Order: sequence, then structure tokens, then C-alpha cells
Amino acid sequence: MSETTKIKLLAGIPDDDNREYLPERLKESEIVVNENGNNSQVYPANLKEMKACLIDDEEDTWYEYVPDSYDPSRKTPLVFSMHGGIMTGWAQCIYTSWSLVADREGFIVVYPNAHWRRFWQIECERRLFEELSAPNEEGIYMHDFPDVISQNNDVRMVFELLEIMKKKYNIDEERIYMQGMSLGNAMTAMMARHYGDHFAAMAGSAGPSTIGLLFDEHDNPVNDAGPLTVWQARMEFDQSPPGSTDTVEDVVAKNREYWLRINECVELPELKIEGENNFAFYRGKKADYVFRDVKNRDHGQTFDEAELVWDYLFSGSKRKADGTTEYMESICKREGDRYCFAAAPDCAYAWVHGKKIKMPAKSVMWQKLKYHGLQGQAKVRGEYCMIPASFIADIMGASYVEENGRAEMALKDGRIIQIARGCMGCTVDNRVRAMLCEPIERYGMLYISAEWFWKDILNRHVSVCSQVMYATDHYALLSVNMARLIRDLLKE
Repeated sequence: MSETTKIKLLAGIPDDDNREYLPERLKESEIVVNENGNNSQVYPANLKEMKACLIDDEEDTWYEYVPDSYDPSRKTPLVFSMHGGIMTGWAQCIYTSWSLVADREGFIVVYPNAHWRRFWQIECERRLFEELSAPNEEGIYMHDFPDVISQNNDVRMVFELLEIMKKKYNIDEERIYMQGMSLGNAMTAMMARHYGDHFAAMAGSAGPSTIGLLFDEHDNPVNDAGPLTVWQARMEFDQSPPGSTDTVEDVVAKNREYWLRINECVELPELKIEGENNFAFYRGKKADYVFRDVKNRDHGQTFDEAELVWDYLFSGSKRKADGTTEYMESICKREGDRYCFAAAPDCAYAWVHGKKIKMPAKSVMWQKLKYHGLQGQAKVRGEYCMIPASFIADIMGASYVEENGRAEMALKDGRIIQIARGCMGCTVDNRVRAMLCEPIERYGMLYISAEWFWKDILNRHVSVCSQVMYATDHYALLSVNMARLIRDLLKE
């Protein structure tokens, strides 16, 4: 590691009492304001403000970050990073780790300001335009959209800025990328749908597109640019786009479906959950797609989003001069958890070590109830996804005998487990042990809690969200949108 490629974190001056959205005093200062993971680094010395009239008489502002390791004799990748609504290019820099990753990897980052009033001129369904264009403190919230996409102010500005960057630096034209947050993600998504063929890959966090922008009245994807390597990151506590009548989960799912169909991702994904990061890696016939959902996070982007996007996707993605996509070896391999099990209620399949396996009967949801002292009422003390005990024995390679409402399972490690219909306890090697809930009988076979078996018998880490359970051999927190993704996979 050389001194020019080493990431150097700088200590900032805390401003803990600040409650402003974007305090201007942060600019070119050492002040840091940490709100939900934002404003998490000091304004970098290499970040340079640039100004010029790029497309009309209105002066544009953008920020260039060129690492010390930049070598004019070598082709260098370029990343556009697009700020959120009412933000700025410099704010997008300190809200992300793009400048830090650029130091390590040697690429250049450009952070444009939106052409007009810090708000990108994005597509908007006409039914939402009046609501979103109501004047507020900051001026006009939504700009009218031109009839021809090529006349969009910000689209024109991006391409003019791209030409400037190519003249000024030795840019690798096969490795030009874009990433955006919130409204910047909406801008990136618009560019992807109409001009994605000009970029090697694109990524966005929060701010999913409304379904009406993605599909026509016949549910066909609306797209001018064809397949594109795409990364979509969502925050678990994020809300639907303003004015949307669809549920959050449906909007996220349709945004994902859009690129799965465009890129012809017909194979099952690789699932990986590490801590709060929930990943689904898809390989497509025409281009790849990555979905990331972040547990316990509100609208925005995590500080390490840039690191993850670069390491998993941008570092291994090229677009050749003929328009075809080429994949090199990325810094981090897009591989799923080698050990994992997932189950969801009312599903015919389970997820077993990266494969979708059919069960002998559908899973069911069962509630553990408390009755005593409630005068005929009941309290739910637990809800558990129940699956056939015989299926668990089968995937564990265990012997299994079931008869008259009781069963005995002999695990490969020698332990013998006895269960019985309605009995809250089991025996393990002839010793009594309580269970999370009693075995039940459905479809003529015994069902047990998958959560109980992986926690208590196998001592694995289990996370449950929206009635979906995910078990693995390391710390992992299942998120809402990943739970939806898993449930949809197992129902099909």
C-alpha cells in the first residue's frame, strides 16, 4: 500500500447541537454533523469547486475529486455521484465515502449540482406533478418536464460535463459510472432508462421510481437504452415515493422486477446477509443486477454505500465500444451465503444453502397462545413458521420415523430427537427440553418450528422479519424488503 492509495480518515470538529438539513458552514470546514450516518467525514482538501455556463446562461456548479494517485498517462475510471433534493455536490461528497474509495482505487469522482435550484429535472407521472410542484420555502419543488428527454436540462448538463471531464483528464470511456441518492437516485434511474447505454453501470440508494414510470398500461417495461448493470439499494424504514398509492414493498419489488426483466435475470439469485446488509446478487443473460436492503435505516444512503458499490459492482464492470457489457473480477465476489436456510409461511419451497427446495407440503404460521388468567381471552406469545419435520430430517441427512403423532429423528452427529404432536417439549438424547412451540399436525404429518430447530438444535444465528426466517452461521439481520424478496422466491 502506497501513501497515495492509503485511505486517511480525518478527525472532524463535532457539531452535536446542529439540527439543520444542510448547514452551509460545513463547506470547506472541518465540522462534521452526524445525523443517521450522514455528514460523516470532513470536507476533503482535494475537492475542487468548478463553475461555468454549460448549457445556457445559467451558471452551473460542480465539484471534482481527483486523487493524489491520478496518473495522466493512464486511463482512469470516472464516477458521477448525484446529490439528493435541495442538496449540493459538495454535500454528496461528505455524505458518502466516494472520495475515500477514490483515494484507494485511483478513480475520479464528479459531483454536479442540479442545474436549477438544487432539484434535478426528473420524470414525474402527470398525476403526481401538481402535488410535487407546489411552491415551498426553497422555491419550486418539481420542474416541468420537457416533451423530449434530450431537452432535459440536467441530462444535457451531464453529457456536457462528461465531455469536459474527458478533455481535462484521461478518462477510460469503458468505465464511466453513475450513482445517486434519493432525488439523485431518481435522476440516475431516469438516466439509466433513457441513456444507460452510455455508462458501464449505475447505482442508486433510496428514492425508488413510481411504478407508472417503469411500466406501461400492459405491464411492459418502458426503456429506451436496453440492458444495464444496475445496483439498487433500499433503506428498511424508507417510504414510497411522494404521492404513491402503492405500498412500499410493492414499489421496491416492481423497481427490482423492472431490471430483472430488462437484463433477463432468469436464474435464482445468490443471497447474502451480513449484519444489517441484505444482498441479492442476480446474473442476467444481458447484464447483472444487485439488490441491497439495509436493516434499521431511514431514507438516505449509508456512508459505506460507495465502498460496497465499487467493490461488488463498479470495479468489475465495463461497457465495450460496441455497447456490450464485460465483467472482470470485482474486488468482492458476488456470492451468497454458503450456509443458509430460509422459510416463509404459506410457501411450497424452502431456501437451503442457496437452492430452492420443494417441501412435501406448504409451510404454515402458528401462534403460541397464553390463556391462563385471561377469562377466556388469549395473548399471542410467539408466532412461528412451521415446516414438516420430515423435510428437516431429509435436508439434514438424518434418519426419521413418524407414526401416530410422534416421531424420532437421528441426526448425523448421533443425537436422537423425539417429538410428539401437541407436546411443548421434546427429548434430546433422552433428556427433556422445552420448545418454542408445540409440534402440530398438518396434511397428515408433523410440523415443527424452523426457528426453534435452527436456534436450539443447530445453534445457528436466526433472524425473523415479516414472518420470514433466515438462518446462517454468522451475524445477520433480515430486513423487510429482503423478507419480501425471499417470500416471493419461495412461493413461485
